[in-house]
Amino acid sequence: MLLLRCHLKRALPQKVSCRLCPVMGKLQSKFRHSTYRYRRPDGFIEERIHTKAFQEFSPAHVDTVSVVAALNSDVCVSGGKDKIACIYKSSQFFSASRDKTVMMWDLQSSSQPRQQFSGHTMVVTGLTVSPDSSQLCTGSRDNTLLLWDVGTGRCAESASVSRNLVTHLCWVPREPYVLQTSEDKTIRLWDSRGLRVAHAFPTQQHIQTHCVASEDGHTCVSCSSGFGGEGCEATLWDLRQTRNRICEYRGHFQTVASCIFLPRALASMPAVATSSHDCKVKIWNQDTGACLFTLSLDGSGPLTSLAVADTISLLCASFSRGIHLLRVDHSRGLELREVAAF
Repeated sequence: MLLLRCHLKRALPQKVSCRLCPVMGKLQSKFRHSTYRYRRPDGFIEERIHTKAFQEFSPAHVDTVSVVAALNSDVCVSGGKDKIACIYKSSQFFSASRDKTVMMWDLQSSSQPRQQFSGHTMVVTGLTVSPDSSQLCTGSRDNTLLLWDVGTGRCAESASVSRNLVTHLCWVPREPYVLQTSEDKTIRLWDSRGLRVAHAFPTQQHIQTHCVASEDGHTCVSCSSGFGGEGCEATLWDLRQTRNRICEYRGHFQTVASCIFLPRALASMPAVATSSHDCKVKIWNQDTGACLFTLSLDGSGPLTSLAVADTISLLCASFSRGIHLLRVDHSRGLELREVAAF
């Protein structure tokens, strides 16, 4: 697990500087050539070639980066085989590990964890913090969810569902509910008051890999495993009354590993972004399901995690090239461009 301090300037790519703690790799300037084709309204297919300059540092991680999360607009936390949950705009975050424990860290205190949470019998694969930061919910391959008191480190509630191998957890803003995806292809909504299943969405065709709730708590997006375009979708669900499927986002050709709602500061319309093992990040119209833009990060390997960095940038974790800093560009609609990798 690494703490990365990134200063995200509102300037051209060559002005982006990244300071990595504890070490920053060698800086290399690179040009990337990308070609894409699009169909004009008159049916004619045109091809555009872009040459992009960006800054690439030696990777901060020596292995796969499985998750990245922003503590604030200057600092992000990344994990190799860890899971991470951050309390945004604070100095605190949590990391879950294959050693079956969860650690609480504070950047303003010592280098040792402030709190340890032990209770699972297998690897911890999901964790999320309540909106008021008083509770922590964790999930594991032991089919169990545990609810913790952050202040005392004690387990307050425990619940188990057969074959419920947790892949991700997300607390719904302004609500007592926790979203959970699972290898049993089910998305569950848990009520933290007693830690019981409040709703189970219809079972999907493929493993559900990730979930995220909108800032208003009205909707959520889940994403799916798959290969060759079979599966590989993200799905928008209603969280209020009907809890029905609202829209699907199809276009990836391998497992969709992460999804986020784009803040209004980043997009002029309601939009969703996804990252996939097919090395692509896609932006979708949230309401219609239309793909607005596709960024291909060639040579990155599978893309594992997406996070909002600030009002103009996203962070994307990858198997082969560490963490990518992506800038949202409104000069020709809604586009993404890579400005740095570290």
